[in-house]
Amino acid sequence: MLFLAEGAEHNPIIPIWQEIVLGFIAFGILCYVLMKFVFPRMEETFRARVDAIEGGIKRAEEAQAEANRLLEQYKQQLAEARTEAASIRDEARADAQGIREDILTKAREESDRIIAAGREALQTERQTIVRQLRAEIGSLAVDLAGRIVGESLEEEARRRGTVERFLDEIGDGAAGTAGRR
Repeated sequence: MLFLAEGAEHNPIIPIWQEIVLGFIAFGILCYVLMKFVFPRMEETFRARVDAIEGGIKRAEEAQAEANRLLEQYKQQLAEARTEAASIRDEARADAQGIREDILTKAREESDRIIAAGREALQTERQTIVRQLRAEIGSLAVDLAGRIVGESLEEEARRRGTVERFLDEIGDGAAGTAGRR
């Protein structure tokens, strides 16, 4: 072997055993350093990243759940507000209808009162006119009768109430005729 080592050329396919031993020792030291110092730090870094990612995902899920809860709460409040608005509208319509009916009732009552007052005023005026006409007709009838007879009959007519009876008879006859129509 010595001979081969001194004079022979080295075959590149067969490695030198010293290089193999030195390579194994260097590989062992490298593995020891990686396992002792590098891999634990990488594991911590990966764990921190995983925790950060999982924490971020968890926070995102919590935020999404909170957003969904707030959305449902908003929808519920909106539905309640719409229901309340519809209720207020219905109450306002009912109140408006009640007020309208009250106003119409008061207007009818006022109209009836005004009509009744007008009828009373007309009836009073009619009675006054009838009395005035009776007095005038009575005095005209007495004057006319006095002219026909030739003497004043006013005193006699007053004493006996002749004119009043005559007018009452005329009034009863006119009322009977008007009642038949």
